[in-house]
Amino acid sequence: MKNSNPQRRYWVGLIWIVGLLALVGCAHVAPPPQALNETRLLLEFFESERNYINDSPPFVMGAQVLRTNLLTKPRQQYLIDIRLPEDFAKGYIRGAVNVAFKDVYTHVKGLDAASYENIVLIDCDGQAAAYAVSLLRAAGYPNTVSLKWGMSAWSIAFADAAWLKKLSNVRAAEFVTTPSPPKRPAGALPQISTGKTSVGEILEARLQRLFEEGYGPVPVSHDYVFTNLHQKVDLYIINHWTPELYVTQGHIPGAVNYSPAEKPFQSTTYLTTLSTTAPNVIYCFTGQTSSYISGYLRILGYDARSLQFGANSMIYERMRDNKVPNTFVPATEIMNYEYVGGR
Repeated sequence: MKNSNPQRRYWVGLIWIVGLLALVGCAHVAPPPQALNETRLLLEFFESERNYINDSPPFVMGAQVLRTNLLTKPRQQYLIDIRLPEDFAKGYIRGAVNVAFKDVYTHVKGLDAASYENIVLIDCDGQAAAYAVSLLRAAGYPNTVSLKWGMSAWSIAFADAAWLKKLSNVRAAEFVTTPSPPKRPAGALPQISTGKTSVGEILEARLQRLFEEGYGPVPVSHDYVFTNLHQKVDLYIINHWTPELYVTQGHIPGAVNYSPAEKPFQSTTYLTTLSTTAPNVIYCFTGQTSSYISGYLRILGYDARSLQFGANSMIYERMRDNKVPNTFVPATEIMNYEYVGGR
């Protein structure tokens, strides 16, 4: 019996060791929990449930349509003027309320928004308002629109200080008609980190931050773009025109064509070809569409910028002579309607 105890202890110990190794092995089989990809979660929500950047009605409303609506169904229109108080005091459309950009989201949440046919955002030139509309549509307010051209379309009294100062042909000689460079290779999405776990909470945190941040970080001038080009600073310049106009009207050297018809800012098309390390400078004809797109991209975490006043600020005479859509022609775009404080 004495001789059997060591052998028994050996086998018992061996069984314990094998059991412990098995437990440890099983522990390593289970994969570690993955960190939440907030950008991916937001993107999937937008593309499956709220694809406003591609499938919503037009985000702008012309001055003529707005005036007709105010005359025929005024109670169905809610006007938010986001200009500075001193600009608002110089004249505004009757019925408009003056709200600071950073307070727009809170203000709209306090409305019975669905009871209005249109919630119209108004600024000086249509660009900051277009950006705000993008953020509001992301929040679930599809009846928000911006006044096309801003107050510049309502009266020359406002156009003199905004659009009429920005029409320029200064870059016409620098535009080129070469074919579009290829898009960047597809890569990873940018990473946002709000610390929230549900898509609703993540979206709310992003919107709160962007409204608080304001429109200031979004617009860039053509001087900014061309100076950085000459200094070879890394910018990803995106031309948001049809391929035909990209060639016939010329484009900024190095700008890559992202045709609207391709719905280029989807995960199934070219969204992931955008840069996650350099500013993505988008330009259209007016700066309004590029501001609207920038809102969506900034929610997702991209550094998206909008070239102010678009091609109207760079090749205006060419656009006017060739009757390019969305050329600001004073004779047809400035309505000279009445407003509080003048006519």
